[in-house]
Amino acid sequence: MRLYLLALNPTDSVTEGFLPAAARLGLDVTLLTDQPGLHQRAYRDLDCARSVEILECDVRDFRAVITRIATHHRADAVFTNSDHLQTQAALAADYFGLPGKDWRAALRAKDKAHMRRHLAAEGVDTVWSTELPAGRSPASLAELPVPYPCVVKPREGVASEDVVLVDDLEDLQLQCKQIQARRPEAALVVEEYLPGELYTLETLGDHDRRHVLGGFHTEISAPPIFIEERLTFVPAHPEPITVQVLAQLDALGVGFGACHTEFVVHEGRARIIEVNYRAIGDQCDLLLAQLLDIPLFDHILRTHLGEPLPERLDARTDGRARLDYPCAERAGTLTEAPGACDLTVDGVQLTYRPLRTVGERHEVHRTNRDYLGVLRATGTDQPTVDRVVADFLAAQRWEITS
Repeated sequence: MRLYLLALNPTDSVTEGFLPAAARLGLDVTLLTDQPGLHQRAYRDLDCARSVEILECDVRDFRAVITRIATHHRADAVFTNSDHLQTQAALAADYFGLPGKDWRAALRAKDKAHMRRHLAAEGVDTVWSTELPAGRSPASLAELPVPYPCVVKPREGVASEDVVLVDDLEDLQLQCKQIQARRPEAALVVEEYLPGELYTLETLGDHDRRHVLGGFHTEISAPPIFIEERLTFVPAHPEPITVQVLAQLDALGVGFGACHTEFVVHEGRARIIEVNYRAIGDQCDLLLAQLLDIPLFDHILRTHLGEPLPERLDARTDGRARLDYPCAERAGTLTEAPGACDLTVDGVQLTYRPLRTVGERHEVHRTNRDYLGVLRATGTDQPTVDRVVADFLAAQRWEITS
């Protein structure tokens, strides 16, 4: 059976999750990407990827994807874990009559303006929002009843990049101009700020059932930016909260395969911030598979092959976990940093992976591109996990020189 995997840049989710899963399932993999050289280098020492076929393709264009597949080997599944390519993969799968996501739901999830309009039209949740098309002057926002504080962000952005909290019209117009200068082709969304604690809900579904895998409590940087700095595993949200989030996902038509939903809870009300119609990233998916002790990546691929999910996943329920992301606070060259390591301390398994190489120079992006590394920690007692993580981080040193 042949799996067509759509990708932009290489990610840990693919190299450590989906490619090994495809190998376990005995799948022939053809990877379509607009960056073949990066993938060839990334998989050079990866045993499970030695037989992966890498073809160049304009994967952002669903027509190019369909043509590439139609003129190559017959497809049994079309899949992507990229935020940017869900609609393209869904359209391609539908064209070839293969299992997949509804392309309309994929588009609603990706396009934050569509998401707000659709949730409001369905009577599920109404958030004040407006769209600033690419090229339109932010001066036009002065005519609208924008509630302050509000948030401005790219309509189809990811990783909190160019997501900013603003307090007044002058700041809003300034931030929009600055984002437009960096992204002249991007439409922006301005929406009311939703207060509350930030959480995630991780789900896995086929066309008949949906499993809730738990979620995370997310701690973010100080305003006005929103960098995710720490995630703590939540085995189960309160049932009323989960019911509210699932109702919003149902209204969007989201439910097939993996989905990572971010939402806030304020005074008992859950409101979606964004829907990422894919598995959670930044190594959280790797931790989740380990923590729950289930073949998570295998299950996700099986749904796209048309196989039903088991009625019960038999996931572990006693696991506790946390992820921390040391961040660069200024631009410069990384001159000192810890290397990769795997440790067990007081029953807590620690996995640290650097995300930058000593000697690399970077600017500050105010997104997860500022991450220097990721620390994954799993155990069975949250206070012990927290203590071991704090001790580990306190003993490390990251030095950046101008």
